[in-house]
Amino acid sequence: MTTDLPGPPQESVPSLLRPGARVFVAGHRGLVGSALVRRLTADGHEAITRGRDLLDLRDAGRTAAFLRETRPDAVVLAAAKVGGIMANSTYPVQFIEDNLHIQLSVIAGAHAAGTERLLFLGSSCIYPRLAPQPIPETALLTGPLEPTNEAYALAKIAGIVQTQSYRRQYGAAYISAMPTNLYGPGDNFDVETSHVLPALIRRFHEARQSDAPAVTLWGSGSPRREFLHVDDLAAACVLLLERYDGDAPVNVGTGEDLTIRELAALVGEVTSYQGRVEWDTAKPDGTPRKLLDVSRLSSLGFEPQVPLRDGIARTYAWWLEQQGAQV
Repeated sequence: MTTDLPGPPQESVPSLLRPGARVFVAGHRGLVGSALVRRLTADGHEAITRGRDLLDLRDAGRTAAFLRETRPDAVVLAAAKVGGIMANSTYPVQFIEDNLHIQLSVIAGAHAAGTERLLFLGSSCIYPRLAPQPIPETALLTGPLEPTNEAYALAKIAGIVQTQSYRRQYGAAYISAMPTNLYGPGDNFDVETSHVLPALIRRFHEARQSDAPAVTLWGSGSPRREFLHVDDLAAACVLLLERYDGDAPVNVGTGEDLTIRELAALVGEVTSYQGRVEWDTAKPDGTPRKLLDVSRLSSLGFEPQVPLRDGIARTYAWWLEQQGAQV
């Protein structure tokens, strides 16, 4: 399935990323990385990739050697161990250790190789559980984290501080961005490790296929979440590489949210599921609300292009194609 990619804002601003730049996309097979490869290629840049079977990014020595050999103009660090509430709660050691190893290897290796531009991608879960809404970038480290993803969040916070440290000590033009909840083609639909939106798509699809009278979902359905299509994120990432060179992280989102209950209803419509939705309130809700303040990114001229319902429908169609299924 092919879709038109969101276009970058058209303004005559000198770019910090030269035309036809060679950009190493760390994690190119994932949801974010694959979207970045599409976006960079569409914009006339060269995406450099290396699969995990050939390069384990946790291995600092091999990663540094690869970056010295390829000498990219820029690096986007999209590689990470990610997952939903269940995965984060079950494997906190892997979530903190794998991500710390990846970040230390890639950022240090890029600097040693003389890479001019680097974009580190964090997550909105870095912010305190009860941060002000919408969440400004200045809320970082002002309160306790959400316990269900604390290990992952701490690793990502370390990545932000690492990029800032390279800026301050060496003058490196390294930046960081904090995406909101992402979805789209390339998403993870695994039953145990997927995030909420692909998990809902799969649950409702399978319930419709089996004529199940009801679907039971975790929590109360009351938490509010913001969702950004991954192609919009990729457009924002290229924009940041071209136009942003600041110490502070930049939130990337839509500036709009909805409840998980409302999201479930929307996914039910897209998947044509007609049964009941029941809520298991004995299960955790996670953070009550995570809406990002995107004014810093908006000031650069960015506006998301993919409406949520359209994006869910595209993602559902992509997953069905992967499964060889029919609607």
